[in-house]
Amino acid sequence: MYITACIVVFLVAYLINTTTISVLYHRGLAHQAVQLSPRTRLWVARLGIWFTGLDAKGWVCMHRMHHAHSDTPLDPHSPVNHGLFGVLLGQLRSYEKTLRGLARNNPEYTQHVEDLDFPVSSIIRHGVWYLPYLLHLVFALLIAIPTGAWALAACYFVGMMSHPVEGWIVNSLGHAVGGRNFDTDDQSRNNHLAAWLIMGEGYQNNHHSHPRSAKFSYRRHEIDPGYFVCRVLEKLGWLEIDRASLIGTFPADENTATSFVQI
Repeated sequence: MYITACIVVFLVAYLINTTTISVLYHRGLAHQAVQLSPRTRLWVARLGIWFTGLDAKGWVCMHRMHHAHSDTPLDPHSPVNHGLFGVLLGQLRSYEKTLRGLARNNPEYTQHVEDLDFPVSSIIRHGVWYLPYLLHLVFALLIAIPTGAWALAACYFVGMMSHPVEGWIVNSLGHAVGGRNFDTDDQSRNNHLAAWLIMGEGYQNNHHSHPRSAKFSYRRHEIDPGYFVCRVLEKLGWLEIDRASLIGTFPADENTATSFVQI
């Protein structure tokens, strides 16, 4: 029973984190593949950082720079520049550099987020970026100290603050290991493991070919949990999917597909 509780707590916390990043930050703010309702947009701008540890405007700016310079020397987190394992530290340094650039109104950074009509989070501006981590650590301790359920507390904290590992898996494997459905100018790949673990984000080749699509999967065997979450949130009135830009599903057998490039 205790193990089941740990798994459930981790999955719920992880779902909150990945939904905020993959659906609201990524498909919503960064690419407008889904149109966030005014209330959802305000919630994301003000509170998203408390559920992820990542500032919404800073994350979107860095991600758009990634698309603009994918796998070139200007890409903020490509394994081509940092190596497969170096992406973990490289993405952190790039994120910090992006926040500094936005704070100084450096056009190199601000030009990528001119449509975002909200500032960088106040906790970033005041230099207390660690508060979301501290908050969730306190919550975890409030679970563990009275009950002795340290594993349960750890599952909560790791689930909520899992973004560094999520980013590393997607940004490294998604640009180094896997097949390609589309002949893009970068090294983007479709990595099924990364996609299954992280809301479909591992289908980087599909996404880089069709960045305005709210659905990252293309072939019938590709599974995008993030698009399912988009549909649920649409029914709840949180957002609206831009169906005109959806990637679609490849209609033929993959063995006869001329657009499939296996690396």
